[in-house]
Amino acid sequence: MRMTIVGRKCAAGPAFQERAEKKLAKVQRLLGPGAEEADAKITATAQKTGIVVEVTVKYQGMVLRAEEGAQQINDALDRCVDVLVRQLRKNKTRVEKRLYAAQLSDFVDTAFDAGDNEVEEETEFAIARSKRVPCKPIDVEEAILQMNLVGHQFYLFLDAETNDYNLVYRRRGGDYGLLVPERE
Repeated sequence: MRMTIVGRKCAAGPAFQERAEKKLAKVQRLLGPGAEEADAKITATAQKTGIVVEVTVKYQGMVLRAEEGAQQINDALDRCVDVLVRQLRKNKTRVEKRLYAAQLSDFVDTAFDAGDNEVEEETEFAIARSKRVPCKPIDVEEAILQMNLVGHQFYLFLDAETNDYNLVYRRRGGDYGLLVPERE
């Protein structure tokens, strides 16, 4: 697995890099053969309350992401890896279909048979509410204002400049993000 480690306002030294390689080897095993081609980006950020570690793994069009905080950088990394493993376990059948079905199934079944951390796989997704919303062309600033007015964490809008649907969202730190779809 190709790994990139970035430290923001903190130093992620060689000891952290070795620990990250060791921990992400577990995720690599779960992804199956060929996972050496996966790209992992680890970002450690020092904040007032401690260290926040974000791990993003990209492999064959699939993106796994976890962000966790703790007082120590290694604890935050451990929590992130646990979240990634839990994501893989929860979506086991979908991952199997996308990756190598037989090898991943055998490994996951034997690796997690003894664990009490059983995670139920979601087979159906229940849509609790469906809503139609009018989308008039607006700019990003107007979309953020509208999002704040309705008190939501995200807001879908039609961009006045590009005439594409975009989405603005509030990030954990209080700033905003913008999702712009790319056509493949």
